[in-house]
Amino acid sequence: MDVIIKDGIEEMDFIKVTEMLSNAFWCVGIKLDEVTKGAQNSALNVGAFLEDQTQVGYARVVSDKTRFAYILDVIVDESYRRNGIGQKMINYILSHKDFRDVYQWLLITKDAHGVYSKVGFEVISRPLDWMEIRNPRPKR
Repeated sequence: MDVIIKDGIEEMDFIKVTEMLSNAFWCVGIKLDEVTKGAQNSALNVGAFLEDQTQVGYARVVSDKTRFAYILDVIVDESYRRNGIGQKMINYILSHKDFRDVYQWLLITKDAHGVYSKVGFEVISRPLDWMEIRNPRPKR
């Protein structure tokens, strides 16, 4: 499937992005203000677009652009899944010039290990080193 990958917050259709994310299991019911605030505070926003400029995919990166980058909110519109759009966005991110110095890339996935392994991700090698604080998502 031919899609155009674009980056930059000004390129994103955040109404469409919010529509896609609000149905995703990791952020059910997310609202436009939370999506846009997250995007504004991210190092990179990437979208996949059809020729008519309809946005069908989204991903963002939180990073210091030096050592560390975390990819999140990777989503493809249900009608366009299984066409390689997610992998195309991830490959775009991994090869982006602003992140050429990054050597530790992370993401969390519940059900897309196969997608990410095709672009080089592996199960974390040192899981016992990682720690977290996980609070419930605030009601907004």
